Amino acid sequence: MKYKANILNLSVIEKSYGTFFMRNKFFYWLKTSLGFSNKESRGFLLLTPLLLLIAASPYFIESFRKENRDDFLKKYQSQLDSLESLAINLQLSPNPLFNPADTVSKPSLTKKTENLIKMDFVDADSVVLQIVPGIGIGLSGRIIKYRERLGGFYSVNQFSEIYGLKPETIQEIWNYFDFTPMISKRILINSAEIEEVSAHPYISYSEAKVLIAYRKQHGNYLSITDLKKIKIFKPEWIDKIEPYLSFD
Repeated sequence: MKYKANILNLSVIEKSYGTFFMRNKFFYWLKTSLGFSNKESRGFLLLTPLLLLIAASPYFIESFRKENRDDFLKKYQSQLDSLESLAINLQLSPNPLFNPADTVSKPSLTKKTENLIKMDFVDADSVVLQIVPGIGIGLSGRIIKYRERLGGFYSVNQFSEIYGLKPETIQEIWNYFDFTPMISKRILINSAEIEEVSAHPYISYSEAKVLIAYRKQHGNYLSITDLKKIKIFKPEWIDKIEPYLSFD
C-alpha cells in the first residue's frame, strides 16, 4: 500500500511539474512573441476562458433561437394536424397579407401645395426654400450661398454638388419650384485676377494661376476654344466652367 501511495504521489508530482512547465513555456512564448510581462501573461491566462466564452456565445444564442423556432414549428404543425383530423379543410387566402402601412392616410401632394404658388427657383431665398420637406434653416442657407458662389445654376444636376442635399430632397424641390437655367454672374476671364477666378467653386487656385499665366503669355482669350488649347485641362472641365466665363 505504501508503495502504491508513493507511485500515486509521484504521478501527481509529474502532472504538476508538467503543468508548471507548460505554463512557463506559454508565458515565455507570450513574452518573446507579443512582448508580455509576467504580470500581463498571468492576466491574459485568466482572461482566456472569458474570451473563449464570449467568442462562443453567438453560437449558443443561435442554437437557442433555432431550438425555439423548431419548438414553435412543431406546435404549429401539431395544431394543423389536429384541425385536419377534425375534417376541417384549410385553404390559403387569395388576398395578400395585411400591411398596417396600407391603412395610413398619406396627404396628397395636391393637398400640400394647394395654397402655394409655384415660383421659379431663381427667385427663391433661404426662407422660402424651407417650405420643401427635408430643407431646414442650415441647408436652405447653404443652397443659396452655393448658388451665389456659382453665379447661378444651368442644370438641375448641379444640385447634387451641394453638401447635405439628398437626391430625394432634390426631387421634392421641383414639386414646389420651377427650374429655369440662369447665370447671373460671370467671370471676366480677360481682366480678372487669380483671387477672383479661384473664388469660383469649379476653379482651384492652381487652375486659376494657369489660366491667368496663359492669358498674359498669349494674349486675351477670344472664345472657349482658346482655353481648350491649354493641354493640361480636361475638355469636360472646360465645358463645365464655360457658362460662367465672359470673353468681353
